[in-house]
Amino acid sequence: MNINKNKTIIKKSEKNFCWYIIDAKQYKLGRLSSRIAYILINKNSTNYLPYQIEQLKIIIINSEKVQVTGNKNKQKTYKRHSGRPGGLKTETFEKIQKRSPNRILEHAIKGMLPKNSLGRQLIKNVKIYPNNIHPYTQHKPNKLNID
Repeated sequence: MNINKNKTIIKKSEKNFCWYIIDAKQYKLGRLSSRIAYILINKNSTNYLPYQIEQLKIIIINSEKVQVTGNKNKQKTYKRHSGRPGGLKTETFEKIQKRSPNRILEHAIKGMLPKNSLGRQLIKNVKIYPNNIHPYTQHKPNKLNID
């Protein structure tokens, strides 16, 4: 009988997804995104494993009303590059908030997740909407307060 004692056994949970909803208009950008990343990684759980994905989805509503402190709405810049010579585009926080407010929170949360395949899977569990309307009411999401 050959028994290998050095194997790690990973239990896969058979439960459904837990749905949470967060209203972004009450929070500052940094606090909100860091707490969401903390919950996505599952560090708030007692059975935390760094390589395991928890079965949860987070819905963020009112992303266009997220707040920043100081003069960041005029001074904070976001850069993107087309890959061609001279293809660098820079925009301020105000312009992006008017054009596509979801991109601000996506960028902030993605920057706080691991830079590997686990982080790419975790960011898919976040759904961001610029106003109160979202298509996930049938899942009956729980309101999540971030302190």
